[in-house]
Formats: sequence, C-alpha cells, structure tokens
Amino acid sequence: MKPAETHAKWKVLQERIAKEFDSELPDLKVVLFLIGVQELGQGPRKYSKRQKEELMHIATCRLLSEMGFYELEGLDQDGWPHWKLVKPVPSYAMMEQELLLKSLAIGYFADIYE
Repeated sequence: MKPAETHAKWKVLQERIAKEFDSELPDLKVVLFLIGVQELGQGPRKYSKRQKEELMHIATCRLLSEMGFYELEGLDQDGWPHWKLVKPVPSYAMMEQELLLKSLAIGYFADIYE
C-alpha cells in the first residue's frame, strides 16, 4: 500500500473507531491497545499501566506476525498470549515503523469489519 493510500485508509479507520466508541479520533497507541484487548479476548475491563503496555506489545507482535516476524507461542496461565520472535525486525525509521503498523492495523480491522 502506498503512503497516500495508507493515510487515507487510516483516516477512515480512525473515524470508524471514533464513531463506534463515541470518542475522539484514536491515535496509533489507542488502536494498538484495542487490538491488544481483542487479541487477549477477555473483554473490556480496567487495566494497569503495565497491562496497557503489554496489550500494545501483544498488538504489535500480532500485526508483525502477518509479515512473519513473530509467531504465537501460546497462552500463559492467565490467558495472555506470548509471542516468539522468528526473524529480526528491520530497523525502520520512526515514520516508516508507524506507517507499517498503520497499514497492518488497517488490514487487521478490515478482517473484523468486513
């Protein structure tokens, strides 16, 4: 997906999520948090700051698994997924990394919304 196409689709995704949750347009961190909650599968509840960070990590691993960088190892005793790094993730510039994650998030939500 070209950057301009990613930006346009990202805006549509932000608006869809904002409407669904009756909130402001979410940034990438909020979208990663939502993906993490979805992947955890325990529904909405209160999470500690550390748990929120772990949820964003789960989301990042889940998204990057689409490109073969991570593989799901399994769930721990509390039902939290654990991912294994399969191949090194290239060092992307911050903007490239953000664009990649946005592109992968668009694909993730396309599966859910369609």
